[in-house]
Amino acid sequence: MAEKPVYLTAEGKKKLEEELEHLVTVRRREVAEAIRSAKEEGDLSENSAYDEAKLQQGFLEGRVQHIEAQLRNVVLIQKVNGKTDSVHVGSRVTLFDQEFEEEITYQIVGSTEADPADGRISNESPVGRALLSKKVGDVIHVEAPNGTMTYKVLKIK
Repeated sequence: MAEKPVYLTAEGKKKLEEELEHLVTVRRREVAEAIRSAKEEGDLSENSAYDEAKLQQGFLEGRVQHIEAQLRNVVLIQKVNGKTDSVHVGSRVTLFDQEFEEEITYQIVGSTEADPADGRISNESPVGRALLSKKVGDVIHVEAPNGTMTYKVLKIK
């Protein structure tokens, strides 16, 4: 089964690669040392330090595998120089929120880099999905738990 693409900016990919490097070269050694130290305490059946270290090892290896899988499926978000006429992953979109009568700006990124508080929404989120392929002037309606949100596309970069 083919894994789905992981959309990342060059910066996001670099951060993942750095995290993986740290986990493999530093954290693995630290966890291995914690396991070795706990084993020296004797009876492993009631050794909470050993249990904790093994739990950390499981989380660490799971994270390493997850990052490796993401990096195998990376699709770099290309910066577009100049004007673009429709929204795509990587676009910075200024919208008019018709309910609150205010402008908001979002960058459409992959789910790995999404941070709505920082104005970065996922292409898989309801708003991100609704914006894809839209043009300046288009109006989108997004169903949310507390009603329908309506936005007008004002600017695309």
